[in-house]
Amino acid sequence: MYLKNISLRQFKNFGAEKFEFSEEVNCFLGLNGAGKTNLLDAIHYLCLTKSAFQSIDQFQMLHGTEFFSVEGGFIKDGKILELDCSMESGKKKQLVLNGKPYQKMSDHIGLFPVVLIAPDDTSLIRDGSEDRRRFFDNMLSQLSSNYLNQLVRYQHFLKQRNALLKQFHESGKKDLSLLEPYTRELIQLAVAIHKRRLEFIQTFAPSIQTHYSFIAGEAEKTDITYASDVGVSAFEKNFRNSLEKDLLLKRTNLGIHKDDYLFTIGGHSLKKFGSQGQQKSYLISLKLAQFDALKLEKKRNPILLLDDIFDKLDDIRIGHLMELVAKRDFGQLFITDARPERSIKIFSDLHIPAMLFHIAEGKLTEVTSI
Repeated sequence: MYLKNISLRQFKNFGAEKFEFSEEVNCFLGLNGAGKTNLLDAIHYLCLTKSAFQSIDQFQMLHGTEFFSVEGGFIKDGKILELDCSMESGKKKQLVLNGKPYQKMSDHIGLFPVVLIAPDDTSLIRDGSEDRRRFFDNMLSQLSSNYLNQLVRYQHFLKQRNALLKQFHESGKKDLSLLEPYTRELIQLAVAIHKRRLEFIQTFAPSIQTHYSFIAGEAEKTDITYASDVGVSAFEKNFRNSLEKDLLLKRTNLGIHKDDYLFTIGGHSLKKFGSQGQQKSYLISLKLAQFDALKLEKKRNPILLLDDIFDKLDDIRIGHLMELVAKRDFGQLFITDARPERSIKIFSDLHIPAMLFHIAEGKLTEVTSI
């Protein structure tokens, strides 16, 4: 599977541009702010129907415009699949595959697996549990449509239950019978989602260790601990006993929406005790393990997006990562770099064929190759 071409209309800082890609390595070159990351994000948008960096679709439009579209042609199992994702101000986003509109965006997730490694990935370590849950939920949703459907239903019932709790608080009146259907659904879905998350982490963690040892050249033990209040045998009882607290705080305080994933290295918290180099190596290993999981499940290589990766790694880690590229361990690869001479040297030294797209102010100015 690979992305053959992409056309952008009024997407972020692009007016109207079309790109034809290599099946292997594609490198977007240009100064900071030229549009390199925006182009990566357009590919992410086609694969997952959303931006990797901005959750509000309206903000994807070129400034001063009221419409955007991203069109792409994928080659999958020898067949051409034409995808068109567009949005007009005040209207719902539209997603059309080979001329047929999707009824639900969620039906598209997993069709074109993708993995992004970006500078902001450090938020997975530094920030709160929400970022880590979002990362694993996005991955599991690409792996399983059933998981995605359960997660969507859970979030729907959670929103409804929280709205009722707030209504009870504001009105001073409460009818607990109205809560029961949401409570029952949340408990059932929480148990199912927790089981899938736990099973996945048990098989996923060893892959991180494998990549960490290779990227960092070190034998430190890495691990993930899945922290949840759902796994205890008394979860349903605890959930129902938390009602008074829920009423007081106007929100549901137990459930899988409170879960966390704790990263460790050498038995210690990566966030508290990991060096900058260890954290970078762990994050890349985490994303490469994601790549492996998608590849195993989908029986094909995901598209790999590397944003500004050379600026964030030392020469040793860059060398190890590019060694994997040279071995053809990946399928189609997209890389951004603000220093063209660096990318050209890296790919030339490793004898890696690559297409180089030179971008300036949202325009494609030149295409060369190595």
